[in-house]
Amino acid sequence: MSAEIEKSPRVLLAPVITIDGPSGSGKGTIAHRVATRLGFHVLDSGALYRLLGAAAERHAVAVTNEAALEVLAAHLDVQFLFDASGEAQILLEGEDVTHSIRTEEAGRAASQVAALPRVRDALMARQQAFRETPGLVADGRDMGTVVFPDAELKIFLTASAEARAERRYKQLLERGFSASLAALIDDIQARDARDTQRTVAPLKPADDAIVLDSTDLGIDAVVAHVFEAAQKIPSIAKYM
Repeated sequence: MSAEIEKSPRVLLAPVITIDGPSGSGKGTIAHRVATRLGFHVLDSGALYRLLGAAAERHAVAVTNEAALEVLAAHLDVQFLFDASGEAQILLEGEDVTHSIRTEEAGRAASQVAALPRVRDALMARQQAFRETPGLVADGRDMGTVVFPDAELKIFLTASAEARAERRYKQLLERGFSASLAALIDDIQARDARDTQRTVAPLKPADDAIVLDSTDLGIDAVVAHVFEAAQKIPSIAKYM
């Protein structure tokens, strides 16, 4: 039996919605809202790269050392859990890093390691393993173009750099961190340039993706747009 035939039942039983987009576009929030309503699994692919960046710092591995990062990625000790209140909790080597991997420094490290081909290959199988019944909502930067190119519904969520920076600024202040709005805009623009110009899996909409600009849209409005599209896909609509 060919590998393609062995794989097909799982693909048919597990529809996938991908939500890609640049940093701060709100794709993580939208992915969780959509997954919760459908009862689907959720994959925060960006967290894996942030976790790898954090593990690299913990083990004194340079974010430019591709060979060492590949080994670290293959043995990454990660757990995605939920605490007593139902909030998502992420453990790295047994330590709660849910909030620490959301800093700007962690984001920059994630963007750097994500540009390395061997690192991306090492994390590919781990990401695809999240595809289980009844379905999956995966958010990231190349979910629809590389990791799940056969996804039933692909969304590319974007917003202006200024709007994304302002959202991030408010989040950081709410969590007790100090922040500079101007510095956040500069950082987001630099990250956009790095993510869109890299040679491996550059950030871009899949050819069959629906592009949504959330600059002037609230969370509920974006979710409504996603479900309007999902309603037209039988394998997803039956869970609505």
